[in-house]
Amino acid sequence: MSPQVAWGTRPLTEALIVRGLNKTFAKPAVSDLDLTVHAGELYALLGPNGAGKTTTLRMVAGLTKPDAGEISVFGIDARQDPAGAKGLIAWAPDEAMIYDRLTPLEYLEFVAGLWSVDPAVARTRAEALLAQLGLADEARRRCEGFSRGMKQKVALAGALIHDPKLLILDEPLTGLDAAAARLVKDMLQARVEAGCTVILTTHILEVAERMADRIGIIAGGRLLAEGRLDELRARAGDGTGTLEDVFLQLTAEGAPA
Repeated sequence: MSPQVAWGTRPLTEALIVRGLNKTFAKPAVSDLDLTVHAGELYALLGPNGAGKTTTLRMVAGLTKPDAGEISVFGIDARQDPAGAKGLIAWAPDEAMIYDRLTPLEYLEFVAGLWSVDPAVARTRAEALLAQLGLADEARRRCEGFSRGMKQKVALAGALIHDPKLLILDEPLTGLDAAAARLVKDMLQARVEAGCTVILTTHILEVAERMADRIGIIAGGRLLAEGRLDELRARAGDGTGTLEDVFLQLTAEGAPA
């Protein structure tokens, strides 16, 4: 179990602490949500469609304003100091948002400039990221002719260009073929091993089962359970079930009557 961290202190072992998070649009999207992500882990946030996953992560990333609640990113109060928190975070949505008229290299150098990364450092990082993602041969081609999967990889490289401490990915494997998905998964594992914290959503439960250190299951805007797979199995009363078995049982139990 993680040590208790008092609100207002600077935690050394928690990358993200969310307490009492709420957001309502036409109806409640997130309700009194609490979750904790440890520094240096890969955390999978899972839930059915409309569960509140993306809204939650957008609030953490500073893209959607919460109605209520507290968000701490490596000890920084994200609501009181949004710029400070955003400087530690990278966000990659499920739909790649890149400039089609730029080449991958131009796009990465542009994004790096927004983060005030030294141009020489930016060029080195950009070339390394593109090579890792299998895009070295496409580095100087305009993105407008790229497939969705290629654009997803360029967007991921853009998220990583300023070397964030907390990487938030919404469905990062969408549109990727098996080979590209393996490259992305290997890159994420390497980032975690190097000390980065990764939060991702995915509907591919086998990916979460293999990759995640801990898993949060959300439904109806509320966190139903959180922990390692063995802890979730115990919560579901199924000591040997797959993550899919556990997920279906917990979300069924948490569904409104």
